[in-house]
Amino acid sequence: MNIVICGGTGLIGSSLVDSLVKDKHHIYILTRNPQNKKKIDNITYIKWLGSDDTPEQHLENIDVIINLAGETINSRWTTDQKQRILNSRITATRNCISLIERLKKKPAVFLNASAVGFYGTSLSSIFTEEQDEAGTDFLATVVEEWEQEAKKVELLGVRTVFLRFGVILAKDGGALSKMILPYKLFAGGTIGSGQQWLSWIHIEDAVNLIKFAIENGEISGPLNITAPHPMRMKEFGKTLGAIIHKPHWLPTPSFALKLLLGEMSVLVLEGQNVVPKKAIDHGFQFKYPNLNEALKSLNL
Repeated sequence: MNIVICGGTGLIGSSLVDSLVKDKHHIYILTRNPQNKKKIDNITYIKWLGSDDTPEQHLENIDVIINLAGETINSRWTTDQKQRILNSRITATRNCISLIERLKKKPAVFLNASAVGFYGTSLSSIFTEEQDEAGTDFLATVVEEWEQEAKKVELLGVRTVFLRFGVILAKDGGALSKMILPYKLFAGGTIGSGQQWLSWIHIEDAVNLIKFAIENGEISGPLNITAPHPMRMKEFGKTLGAIIHKPHWLPTPSFALKLLLGEMSVLVLEGQNVVPKKAIDHGFQFKYPNLNEALKSLNL
């Protein structure tokens, strides 16, 4: 297949590109600076987002378009930064829609990044894709607007999937590298109450689930990219400490994180129990459904 990816150099994008290339697909990565990219077989870098860019001239018979672009949320949420987080996602999605409109042959499917933040936070609720009402906090509002923008692609007759990512577990980069640091310094322990849920997924399963969504024409709308067994933060920390042979003993109180991180502290102090019901119902087989095996496989 011919697959276009916007945001193909991040944690998820780079792993996805590697996997798709191994499967012999041809990947077109949309980037601002294609001249700075190393040439690799089966990967073509195409310039876009400049005023005179016409990437559609280089894109014929495209089967899939994947949008993974967006400003990082791992920064202090000032008023300006919150606006950048929202605007970057809406703008990237609109640019992808504009590109699809200009393509003579439309792709079969458009996959747009999203997040489990759609559901808001809860200590007791279990969320599946059947939950159609968004939460009320900042992240939920961002995701709701993001998905509403992406939904416009359906009007072009293109199957559309919202990839609602949980916390991606990978050896290098992402949230895990930040979570593991205190343990390596012998300062790991329960964060906040420890009762908050962490909906996680191994990077390999995340990539395979995206590929599964591409290949399965019955999947559309929201798709939870999470493992089937979320963990409460306290148990997650204990498991992580045991895997890397470091103590889980020094708690981090909620008020300290709120002082340090501001509103962004919601990412670690609150959470949601998200189950990948649609993936399970369609027969997707997780390689790492349990946290212990997932962490061990990363050779931390």
